[in-house]
Amino acid sequence: MNAVNAPEGPLDGAVVAVAGAAGPAGRATLLRLAEAGATVVGADADAARLAEAVDAARYAHGGATVTGDTVDLLDLDATREWADKTEKEFGRIDGMVHLVGGWRGSASFAETDLADWDLLEKLLIRTVQHTSLAFQGGLQRSDRGRYLLISAAGASKPTAGNAAYAASKAAAEAWTLALGDAFRKAGGEDGPRTAAAILVIKALVHDAMRAERPNAKFAGFTDVTELADAIAGVWEKSASEVNGQRLWLTPKP
Repeated sequence: MNAVNAPEGPLDGAVVAVAGAAGPAGRATLLRLAEAGATVVGADADAARLAEAVDAARYAHGGATVTGDTVDLLDLDATREWADKTEKEFGRIDGMVHLVGGWRGSASFAETDLADWDLLEKLLIRTVQHTSLAFQGGLQRSDRGRYLLISAAGASKPTAGNAAYAASKAAAEAWTLALGDAFRKAGGEDGPRTAAAILVIKALVHDAMRAERPNAKFAGFTDVTELADAIAGVWEKSASEVNGQRLWLTPKP
């Protein structure tokens, strides 16, 4: 990054890490952030799919720096190593976009399988804990740090068959809001320079889903490209505007 020239846009020259980068939302986010001028560092447990996502973003935006690391985000030490390596290699860290997902549900509340909770607690809560703890320091050192969690409307209005999923998402939201409070306190009287925010969707849709179900309406769903635009758009607002906020991309339940 050239320290002499001022950034042309809010993401120009920024370094953004993306957790869960190999899925459809991750691919769209890598593309969008690279298009906006950011250096993008993706992580995923699936090395092959991650390599494909990174190559696609590089190909679409020639000259963009897009890299990928296979990281076990259920291992706090490994996650810290990834955060430290990223900041050391690129000189800064300006964003952590948390896209690690998963879903389990049941036909009724009584049929809830607590094994679903065991899985979702790891995917949806533990990974948030690890990435937030690992990246907090670097984000606070940035002049435009953002920690972004993608959550679901169901966390605010759980349904009987989604107890484990909704509870996991609600816990992840609470954890992220606590991080936002830490950023607020770190900013003191001047207000936060760094923000933690939650982007809330009903569910995601992408082209492959539409192709598989051509007659489905996917009402209220957010396309992964729209989500990627919203993610990039968070940097267009001040930290004070978005810190500790739920940013709704679907009508509130």
